[in-house]
Amino acid sequence: MAFETSQTIDVAIAGGSFAGLALALALAQAEGGGPSVVLLERGPLDAAFPERRDPRAFALSAGSKRLLEAIGVWGALAEHAQEVAAIDITDSALADAVRPILLSYETMAAGEPQMLILEADRLRSALIEAVRSEPRIAVMAPAEVTATDVTAGGRRAVVDGADGLTTRLLVAADGARSRIRSMADIGVVGGTFRQQGIAVIVGHEHEHGGRAVQHFLPAGPFALLPLPGRRSCITWSESETRAREIMALDDPAFLEEAQRRAGWRLGTLTLESGRASWPLTGHLARSLAGPRLALVGDAVRSVHPIAGQGVNLGFRDVAALAEVIVEGVRLGLDVGDATLLTRYERWRRADGVQSAAAFAALNALFSSDSIAVRTLRDAGLGVVDRLPALKSLIVAEAAGATGEVPRLLEGLPL
Repeated sequence: MAFETSQTIDVAIAGGSFAGLALALALAQAEGGGPSVVLLERGPLDAAFPERRDPRAFALSAGSKRLLEAIGVWGALAEHAQEVAAIDITDSALADAVRPILLSYETMAAGEPQMLILEADRLRSALIEAVRSEPRIAVMAPAEVTATDVTAGGRRAVVDGADGLTTRLLVAADGARSRIRSMADIGVVGGTFRQQGIAVIVGHEHEHGGRAVQHFLPAGPFALLPLPGRRSCITWSESETRAREIMALDDPAFLEEAQRRAGWRLGTLTLESGRASWPLTGHLARSLAGPRLALVGDAVRSVHPIAGQGVNLGFRDVAALAEVIVEGVRLGLDVGDATLLTRYERWRRADGVQSAAAFAALNALFSSDSIAVRTLRDAGLGVVDRLPALKSLIVAEAAGATGEVPRLLEGLPL
C-alpha cells in the first residue's frame, strides 16, 4: 500500500518484531477491511532465510499456532515446526551420573499438540514475506521514529528527522529497550538476573521422539528443544562470568560443555549453527498504553526464558490489541480512542504481571544449589507428577487457553 506522509494513518507500528509483524497482518486482514496500517522498521526488512542464522528456537503455544494460521502464515511454517509430545524435567548437579526424571507430562490435548518448536529465523522470514506480500500494509524500512507527540489530529511521529507522519494510533513494537516507550515517559520495573543466556542448534546421534528436556542445573536451566530431524535447539543459562568463558571456547571445547549438560540420552552432539549469548534481564512496563499509544511484545515485558513463553506473550498482546481495534472500528470509534486502549490494558495487564513474577521466581528456585532447597523442590515436582489435573492445567496455561481468550488465539478471524 502506498501512502503520503501528509495523510493521517490509522495505525503506525514502530518495529518489525515478531509481535509488530503479526499485528500488521492481523489488522490488515480483518474481515470487511481493517484500518490502514504502516509498518516502520529501523533496519532492512528482508524475507530471505539468512545465511548467518539466529540459533534461537521458540516453544510456540497452540494459541500462537492458531494465530499464525488465522493471519495466513502457518502454511509456510508447518514443515519446519516440531510437535512436542512430552516434556521431561530433571533436577541434578552437573556432575551427577544419573539424572532421574522428576516430572514428565504430555503436551497433547484433544489430539492437538499444545507446543511446537520453531526456529526463530523461520518464523521471522515467514512473517516478513507475508507482510511484504500484503497490499494493505505500507512498509517503511529502514525508518525509525526519532520523536513523537500528541496533536489535535492524532499522534505525530518524526521518522529519521523527516517531516514524519500523523497516526491515530502508534504501536510500540520496538523491543525491550523501546525508544518509543521512553519518549512517552512510560517507566519500567525490573532488573538483571545476573545470568547470560546461550543458544545453539545441534545435531544428535539418536532420535528425540518429540520429547523436550529441561535440566535444572545449579547455574540455571538447560533445555533441549526438539527440531525436525535429529536436531535440537539448546538454550541454557549460566552465570555472567561462566557464560563469557564458555562463549570464548573453540568449537570442540564449547561442544564438550554442551554435551556435559545434555548428557547422553541423545547420543553424541554436533554443531549445526553458530552460537549466541545475551544478558538475561526482566522488565515490565508500568503501563501498556498512553494517549494514542499502545505497547506490545518485548516493549511491554521481557521474562526469563526458563519457560520459553516470551514470544507467546507477545502474540497474546497482538491478538488482544487487534481484536479491540477491529471491534472499535466496527462501532465507529477512533482506533486511538482511550476507551479501547483502556480495555486492551486491562485485558493484558494481569497476564504480564503474573508471568514475569512466576518465571523470575522459578529461575530463583531452580538456580539454587542448596541441599535443603533441592530436596523441597524435588519433592514438589514429584507431587505435581502424580496429579494429572494439575499437569493438564499447566499445559492449558502455557497453550494460552485459560482466561478470556482472544479470537485469533482460537484460530478465528477478526
